[in-house]
Amino acid sequence: MTHPKHAQADHDVVDLIRERWSPRAFDPDRSVPVDDLWQLFEAARWAPSSCNEQPWRFVVAHRDQSPHAYDALLSTLKPSKQAWAQTAPVMVLTAVKLILELTGDANRHAYYDTGQAVAFLTLQAQSQGLAIRQMEGFDHSAAREACQVPEGFEPAVVMVIGYPGSPGVLKNKNTGRPSRPRAAGGPRRTSCSPGHGIGNSHRDQTSERIRSRICRVPRMGRFDR
Repeated sequence: MTHPKHAQADHDVVDLIRERWSPRAFDPDRSVPVDDLWQLFEAARWAPSSCNEQPWRFVVAHRDQSPHAYDALLSTLKPSKQAWAQTAPVMVLTAVKLILELTGDANRHAYYDTGQAVAFLTLQAQSQGLAIRQMEGFDHSAAREACQVPEGFEPAVVMVIGYPGSPGVLKNKNTGRPSRPRAAGGPRRTSCSPGHGIGNSHRDQTSERIRSRICRVPRMGRFDR
């Protein structure tokens, strides 16, 4: 039986895309092994980026591994989001580096590139049976403080990661949402133009510099890389 959230695509796409959706209900009793998380961030690491800058940083708070950090990041969410997000075992703050390492100039593609990395991460999660919900509804200043995000980086989005759960774990108005059919916007035409320049020809030469873009609350030692 087809899940009501699986996309009814107008054209053939891979199942990872068609079956991906963003739940609010997570299994509160099922943790995510750290090794499984590393696979997600490894996928993000291989996303294309302008000048191979890789401007993304992921601040990871695992409920079992770092409960105080988890609670600190959870507290930055809007109360309505805390109610369901706390069922997920992992929270991640995505931060964006706004300055190019190579030149010191503003990186006009930073958010675009970070979005690609998160997309890679999300599809990798789908392939592992994990679910992700991303949200902007959080206090950016509080998240910056909780995660010790330095100047030059901007908190962009909080993600929760876990295994899909029963809608019964949700309360109030969120209860019925997981069973509603997934709807898409109207059809859009895609136009392409050259010039973004996101090749990775020197990735091997900079492998040490880009090896990790993952931070752990409360230590932020990776932000300076």
